[in-house]
Amino acid sequence: MSEPAEVKTDTQFEFITFSAGGQSYCLEITQIREIRRWTPVTALPHTPSDVLGVMNLRGAVIPIFDLAARFGLGATPPNERNVVIVAAVDSTTVGLLVESVSEILSVEKQAIQETPDIKSETTRNSILGMISVDENMVRVVNLDAVLDSGKGVSL
Repeated sequence: MSEPAEVKTDTQFEFITFSAGGQSYCLEITQIREIRRWTPVTALPHTPSDVLGVMNLRGAVIPIFDLAARFGLGATPPNERNVVIVAAVDSTTVGLLVESVSEILSVEKQAIQETPDIKSETTRNSILGMISVDENMVRVVNLDAVLDSGKGVSL
C-alpha cells in the first residue's frame, strides 16, 4: 500500500528557496507560477538599473527584476545557471532574476522568526521573517513590498 499524502495544516507553510546576491531567500510556494531558464529580455528606456526589461510569457509581457540589484547587493552576474522565478502579486505577474533555486522548505509557522529591528524600514518591509535551516538563515521575501519599494516602477 502507498503512504497517505501529507496533510498541510494552517500552521504549515511551503517555500521555494533561492539565492540572490549570494544570500538565501525564499518565497511562499503559492506566489510562484513557474521557474524558467534565463533568456535575454527586451530592455526599456529610462528604467531603474534593477529592472532588466520585459519578457513575453505566452502572450503576456511581464517585467523582469534583478532581485539582487533590487536589494542593493549589486547586479547578478551573467551565468547559465541563472533562472527567472515567475511570481504573482495580486493580479500582476513579474519575473525575478536569481542566481539559482535550491529546494522546497516545509516549515511550521512558529519556525519563522521575526525580522530583527535594524532601523531600516525598507528591510523590515521587504523581509517578512527568517527561517533557520541548518547553519544558515533564509529570509522570507515580502514580494509585494519589494516590488513597491519606491523605485519609480509602476506595475
